[in-house]
Parts: sequence; structure tokens; C-alpha cells
Amino acid sequence: MHLEVLAARPPRLAQWPEGVAPAVLAALLGAGVERPWSHQREAIDLASAGTHVVLSTGTASGKSLGYLVPVLASLAERPASGLSGPSALYLSPTKALAADQLARVDRLAVPGVRAATYDGDTPPEERRWVREHANLVLTNPDLLHHSLLPGHERWSRFLRGLRYVVVDECHVYRGVFGSHVAAVLRRLRRVAARYGASPTFVLASATVSDPAEHAARLTGLPVRAVTDDGSPRGAMTFALWEPAADEEGARRSATTEAAALMADLVGHGVQTVAFARSRAGAEALASGARRRLAAEHPQAVESVAAYRGGYLPQDRRELEAGLRAGSLRGLAATNALELGVDVSGLDAVVMAGWPGRRASLWQQAGRAGRSGGESLAVLVAADDPLDGYLVRHPEALFGAPVESTVLDPENPQVLAPHLAAAAAELPLVEDDLGLFGEGSRRLLDVLVESGILRRRPAGWFWARQDRPAAHISLRGASEVVAVVERRTGRVVGTVDEAAAHSQVHTGAVHVHQGEAWVVTELDLEARVAHVVRGDPGWSTQAESVSRFDILATERSAQRARVVTSFGTVRVTSRVTGFTRRLPGGEVVGRHALDLPERTLTTKAVWWTVEPEVLTAAGVEEAAVPGALHGAEHAAIGMLPLVATSDRWDVGGVSTARHPDTGLPTVMVFDGYPGGAGFAERASERFQAWVRATRDAVLACPCADGCPACVQSPKCGNGNDPLDKAGAVAVLDLAVAGAG
Repeated sequence: MHLEVLAARPPRLAQWPEGVAPAVLAALLGAGVERPWSHQREAIDLASAGTHVVLSTGTASGKSLGYLVPVLASLAERPASGLSGPSALYLSPTKALAADQLARVDRLAVPGVRAATYDGDTPPEERRWVREHANLVLTNPDLLHHSLLPGHERWSRFLRGLRYVVVDECHVYRGVFGSHVAAVLRRLRRVAARYGASPTFVLASATVSDPAEHAARLTGLPVRAVTDDGSPRGAMTFALWEPAADEEGARRSATTEAAALMADLVGHGVQTVAFARSRAGAEALASGARRRLAAEHPQAVESVAAYRGGYLPQDRRELEAGLRAGSLRGLAATNALELGVDVSGLDAVVMAGWPGRRASLWQQAGRAGRSGGESLAVLVAADDPLDGYLVRHPEALFGAPVESTVLDPENPQVLAPHLAAAAAELPLVEDDLGLFGEGSRRLLDVLVESGILRRRPAGWFWARQDRPAAHISLRGASEVVAVVERRTGRVVGTVDEAAAHSQVHTGAVHVHQGEAWVVTELDLEARVAHVVRGDPGWSTQAESVSRFDILATERSAQRARVVTSFGTVRVTSRVTGFTRRLPGGEVVGRHALDLPERTLTTKAVWWTVEPEVLTAAGVEEAAVPGALHGAEHAAIGMLPLVATSDRWDVGGVSTARHPDTGLPTVMVFDGYPGGAGFAERASERFQAWVRATRDAVLACPCADGCPACVQSPKCGNGNDPLDKAGAVAVLDLAVAGAG
């Protein structure tokens, strides 16, 4: 275990601006906010002057005040006779966060402010009132894309007065999702300009390495960053915790260990939030903590609950109220709580496994000590190569900046459908092309050739009868497959179509909300997986085969021992069967499946090595496939160290002789059409990536490879073949060649 003590930080206060609207100042003073912190004042001054600004400071640093003051001040202005007055748009990644902000605005009760949420839960009868009367609309990018922009004529009053656009939690908009949102914001700027509006963008973000660059890529505008945090913090003790192994060498899972830690903390009166990676993990963590408390502190059992996405709003509010009141002492949560829900005064945070990014780590840890007192944060390592590396190399956390956020506004797979949507909203003209980037003209030509757009002297026009926005999913999801209970026809849940082949194939054991279901039939044409309830006593894991074709090499580097490349590839994969395993890991059966191939054109990073170099490094010909395979798995597991990816965002392939390179090759590719920026980031930081991967595998105490180093939970070949020693040799060669 490693302990790091983070020193307390005193507050740095500023004065309210002289010109702040009296009604807003009165509301703030009435709410007990006597003076702003220094970073709040800086953001208020910039936004009030019309400068696009991103406020990137720590959790609980009061970022919302930085945008609420200028927004509310503008809305409190009395409009000139005959005019509808200023308006503002607030965008957040979740409906819950928008509801929280609405509650905060309502509590301030500034005269003249008519605020309302507008999302998928808004009843039809309320929507018209919002369009015609609200001057502060709180929504999400999905609603903006699907409703407001396509129906902008009905929003003409609101758009004509649009003074501010607030983009909250903007660090969430990365990868493919971020690229989609970047296109939506450019469409918003274009439609607003049609009504004579040029709004100021105010963004709020958790700490990122270059918030100004991220905000600029997201909005397409120059943005000033405010990063010098003036809010106070109490001292924090931060522990990196690796579960101990039992007599047989097996480690307790991060969820089980975190449940035990939370129970011990709650039992001693310490109010604690424990974060899990998934909804099921949060439920399991809460259940485990309650079981331990029942044996050791039975009076505290009812003070522990779970909190995750999918709960009804009233249930979520009750849990938040219980935390604030102190009646709820322990909460097992997903990142639904990480994303800005206003809960303060917690004593401790336990994280069950690495949350994927340093930004998320500090966002979650920041939930402790929000009242200014001393606090505790614990990261419990999962059985994963990156987790093991981080607890053994604390300098990678405490001495390193947070990650860059990756998004590509000109990703052609993302941009093309948004150009079509923009043309349906208002015909595109030459002056619009600069807004969408250099590649937009070529994409427009493709859309015209496909009959989606029509070229006329006045511009590009939508040429079809349907609505283009309906064909775009901002969050990168494909069509979904419904999981349906065979006996009743009840929809149990959904799975993305891309994952259906491996997760809900015929014979799969599918776990949903802690319950096991067996898939009796996967109907791909109808997009339905029929299931029956019941735990058969085993789990299933799909097996697949893949091949990858290199379509274009954009850049290569000849290094000392390997050649590294980055470019466009086509990945073809097919799920061929599945294995059944008992809880102890024993295989009790293998079964073939007849499923179609799937193809993906994306970006990849790969490296090649000459066979004789491998032989000289001690990797004999028979060991090459296992060595490359192990290096591939470990490299994927360590990729989040240099790119804002999750293990499930990327894929990998390794082969002893690839037909396009003619050499032993290891490849890691983005799991999204057109790419998501992860492979490119890995290419740019190749040296740091492969060195950390080599170190993680070497430091793992296992003899032949385990889930903490070279095994992968998503391997389509059942982690066979794998050669840990060979993987170290392959990574050594890559490190020697990195420069």
C-alpha cells in the first residue's frame, strides 16, 4: 500500500464585480455567498465581456457560479419594448445534472429568470410553454440535435435572444461522442447566426491537461482557460491499495475489497462513497457492504445504499437528501454521482478499480472533504495490468498531469451525417464550409453523389423525405438488440448491435441487474435476443477470429528494433463459438456458432519486428504467436495511461506474419468507425506507452501470465496462446526502438 498526503489549501477570495446586476447580487448574498473565489471572479469577468471561456478547476470548486452570474445577470435585464429579451442555453451530458442546476437556479429566485428543463422526460404540454416563454433552457446535446435544431423555426424567439451557451462537464465530450457534440455545437452556431445571435460560450470542466485546446476543438472558437483554483481544500490522505492474495494465490476482487473497506468505515461513523465501474458493480458493492455490516455493525445496515443511473428521479433525490442529512452513511455509486451532482461534506471515498482517467480519479476523490475538513481517498486495484502498475508506481498518479482529451471534429464518419443534418436545417452555402473544416467540401461531394444532398447554385440542399438527425446517435451507439423474456415478452434490457454477437448469442449467459438469464435464440434480423431467467451454474465467453487489412499508412517511424506505423485499417471479425466455464474457471464445454462477419474501418497503431530480431531476443518461432498476443493484451490494458480510452473502446490483433507487412505485427485499433483518436494518441506517445506496458508485465508476480498482466477479459480466443516471457521480450524490443 502507498500513502500520499495532500496538503490543505486556503481560500483566495475576490470581490463581486461592480456592475453585477443588483437582483443577482441580492440573490447570492441571500444564499450566503458573501464573496466569490478568485477563479469564479475571473470567469465572471471574461464571460461578461463576451470572451469565450472554459473554467477548469477541481471538484467542489464552485464552477457553476462562474457561469450562473453572467447568465442570470443577462436574463434579469429588462428587454426593450417589443423585444423578447436575452436567453441562455445550458447543456449537460445527463438529465440529472440539468435538473440539479434548475433546482439551484430556482433557489436563487432571480426576478425575470424563467428557467425550465427540456429533455426526453418533458411532457408535450410543457414543451410549448418552454419554447414560447422560457429564457433559460437546460437540456442535453441529444435533445439539441434531435429536436431544437431540426425545429429551429419554433424556437425563433429563443434563438433570436441567445446570449450565452453553457457547456457543463465538457471533459465528458471526448472520443466519438465528443466529435458528435462538436458537430452539433457548430450547427447550433450556424442556426443561431440565422436569427442574428452570436452567443458567448462558457464551458466548465474537471481538470484536463489543456482545457483551452479541448474547448476550442469542441466549439470551433478561441477559448480562454481559467485554471488557477481559489477554492479551499482540507488535507487529504490518499491510499493506493492492492488486495492481498489468499493461501492459494487468488486475490479478492476490487468490488469485494471496496465493500469491506466501506463497511469498516461506515461502521466507525465515517460517511463514505464507494465508486464502482458499472451499475451491476455498484449494486454488488452495496450488497457486500451490508452483509459485512450485518455481522459486525448491524445497526448501520440500513444506512448503506446504491446510487446509479436508471433510478427514478425521486429515488435519486431521496438518496442525495439522506447523504446531506447524514442518515445515509455509505453509498455505492457509479459515475452518475461523479458528474457534478451536488453532494458535500463526505469523509471518505473508495474507488473499486481504476476509473479509467486521472481526471475521473480526482473528480471522484474530490467528493471527499467537500466541507473543508480532512478526508480519505482509497484506490483499490482491480486484477488488471494498469491497476497493478499504478499502485506500484504512484508517481504515475501523483506526479503526472491529467490526460489530454481526444476528439476529432473532422472525423469523416461523424461529420458527413452532421453536414446532411445541417443542410436539412438550412441549406449549406460556401461561407459555412469554414465552420465545419477543410474536409467538408469533399464530404459534401460524396453526399451529393449518394443522392443525400442536392447541389444548386444557392448551395447544398437536403434531398430526401426523412429527417437526417434520426439516423445519428451522438453517443456512438449502433442499433440496439432488445433482450426479451421469452415467456412474457417483457423487455429486460438492450445491448448494442455491435456487441450482440459476443454478449447475447444463442447459449450465452447474460447478467442484467444482478440476475442471470440464458439466451435461447438471437434473431439478428428482428434485433431480438430471447432469454429465460435462471443461473445455470456457469458463465460463457465468446470466441472469435479477426483479420485486419491495412488500407493506408499515414506515417511510419524506423526505430532501432521495430517499425511503428499509424493509419487506416479495415477490421473483419466473426464470433465463431463460445466456451462454458464453472466459477473456478474450469472449461465444461465449447460450442460452435454460425454468425456473420462484421467489418469496421478505423484508425490503428501497429509495430512490426523482423523474425531474426525476435530469435536473437530469445523468442523462438513456436513462441512468437503467444509472445505477440501477450504484448497486444498488455498494451491495450495500459493504453488509458496515454489516451482517454477504456479497454472496451479499442481492439487489438497480433499475428506472426501479416499479409500486408510480411512481418510479425502487433496492432491496436479504435473500436469506432473512422477512429476516435486513441490509436493516434498511442502513436504520438509510443515510448511512454510501451515502456509502462513492459514495466507492468515485469512487475506482476505471476509466473505464466494472469489477468493483472497479459490476460484479457475480452479476448476472442480465450487467452490462447499466451507467453508472458515472450511478451516481455517483444515489449523490450519496442522500448529499445522507441525514441
